[in-house]
Amino acid sequence: MTRIKGGVMALKKRNNMLERAKGYRGVRSKKKNFAHEALMRAGRYAFAHRKDKKTAFRQLWIVRLNAAVRATGHKSYSTFIAKLKKNNFALDRKVLAEFASEHPEVFERISKQVV
Repeated sequence: MTRIKGGVMALKKRNNMLERAKGYRGVRSKKKNFAHEALMRAGRYAFAHRKDKKTAFRQLWIVRLNAAVRATGHKSYSTFIAKLKKNNFALDRKVLAEFASEHPEVFERISKQVV
């Protein structure tokens, strides 16, 4: 059997990696080993930060809801959520926070029904 050299595929793999690392600073976008390391690290951070983003948004919704809830006369966010669950409202924090900031009249009606 004849020998097949792997230069074409190796070059293709290297070029694809460098293409993905385009825009990185310095040698991280020029050299294969540094680009590979940077891409692996970027992937780990991207995974972790996708999880962190969910936490950050939930905290933001809670802060917005707390401000809106206190403005409508309820004691606090936690008591408002407890009353929602008791009255079987199936709205999550994201939707409630959007109502509170974008459509205050709708949120006002919801908070009056919760009492």
